[in-house]
Amino acid sequence: MLSDKTDTWVPVALAQDLPPGTAMPARIPAGSIALWRSQSGRVAASADRCPHRGMRLSHGFVRGEQLSCIYHGWSYSQAGNCVRIPAHPGLVPPDTIRAVTHATDEAGGIVWVANGEPPAGPPLFEGFVPLRSLLVHAGRAALAAAGAKAAEDGVSWEMPGTTPIRLLPVPQEDGETLIHVLVPEGCTAPERIAASRAVESLRRMAERIEAKGIVS
Repeated sequence: MLSDKTDTWVPVALAQDLPPGTAMPARIPAGSIALWRSQSGRVAASADRCPHRGMRLSHGFVRGEQLSCIYHGWSYSQAGNCVRIPAHPGLVPPDTIRAVTHATDEAGGIVWVANGEPPAGPPLFEGFVPLRSLLVHAGRAALAAAGAKAAEDGVSWEMPGTTPIRLLPVPQEDGETLIHVLVPEGCTAPERIAASRAVESLRRMAERIEAKGIVS
């Protein structure tokens, strides 16, 4: 099971869902973050709050190697320091103006963000590749009641079935769970479709269980 403790890696998105020049909201136990990829393909993550007026940086836009706030256009580097204030084009922003950043890594097609200072790199799931991500309006207890179970690696979860399916469940706000789905390398198109349908069935069952209050 993925830990909510500090000094761990959190799988916040699939690499395929974060193309160059885009930003998106995500969440780690430390709080909401702005996840973005520069035009050159580098991934960065910061607290989802502009130091100027508190606007969500995940609503901003990427310009080259910088993330700009949508409110007043203040721009930040991947290191978090402010590099441009449009209202004062001649000003070199002081180094004290910076967004809180988090370390990132890409491994196996997954974007990981550090919650604290992990002692090693993120886990690898050899032989598996990302399929999709989906949001479940239920907690991990309901997912377990619906048939998913923790794998022996202590990180991912498994689903019963003929095609091995690995799940990476990440707790979100309001008791929801973001799930990243992994399938074996070399899966055929029909097998990938079947795996996607199986996970959809798991979601529906978990949400029914959660709605009925069968688990807490």
